[in-house]
Amino acid sequence: MTKQSSNEVRIQDFFREVEIDYFFVAVLLVSLLPTKGKLRLCIDRTEWDFGSCQVNMLMVIAGKDSMQVPLYWELLDNKSGNSSSQDRIDLIKLCLKILGKKRIGLVIGDREFVSHKWIKFLKDNDLLFVMRLPKPHLIHRLDGQELSLQELTLPAGQALLLKDCLVDGVWGQVWVKALADGDFLFLFGTARVDFLGQLYQRRWTIETVFHTFKERGFDLEKSHVKSLSKLKKLIALVSIAYSMCISMACIYIKKYKR
Repeated sequence: MTKQSSNEVRIQDFFREVEIDYFFVAVLLVSLLPTKGKLRLCIDRTEWDFGSCQVNMLMVIAGKDSMQVPLYWELLDNKSGNSSSQDRIDLIKLCLKILGKKRIGLVIGDREFVSHKWIKFLKDNDLLFVMRLPKPHLIHRLDGQELSLQELTLPAGQALLLKDCLVDGVWGQVWVKALADGDFLFLFGTARVDFLGQLYQRRWTIETVFHTFKERGFDLEKSHVKSLSKLKKLIALVSIAYSMCISMACIYIKKYKR
């Protein structure tokens, strides 16, 4: 019978010596997705601390319907700061290389993921997108009118839809909804304006992935791995395990719904 200490040595050797090609890991994960139809990409960042070690992960997940897989991720060594536009662009370029442009139906991101450079990259590459923007962004109309969210008097729960607007130097569609707490859900994108709110809701799929990775399933927050290169390998293993579980669950549900 293999001793526990021998297993621990094998695991240590794996994280110390084995090199992982993350591109081919992504290809493996994509093979679990439906082979037909457009895929949505959700991009987000999450972080956690283990002692003095700060982990700051930028991830893209690819999904269709109820099935999603972690497609690619990078660990940012920037003291838990936001990702840069170039970080996000580099990640999406990898996704384009893995999937091809025709397979990507939508890119979704939250308020952190804004800047002229980032949004212009998505627009210039003909990628449909919907991004939530912070309130200070101004809306410029074709007739020269300039709107500020602070000036809007929308009742809570009511949405305002505006076509062909210039925001942050890029032309697109605006969807704004007043929230009960006085804030706004301010969406900007190139998808159909009447669908922006519905499409943005799909961003929450990446939140479920993060919760499962960090707390509810794989407990990455409790990992004692401090090396970012080794942690990236661990995330690859967790991503494969998570994706296999989701794939089996989808197969099971489809089978017994008939």
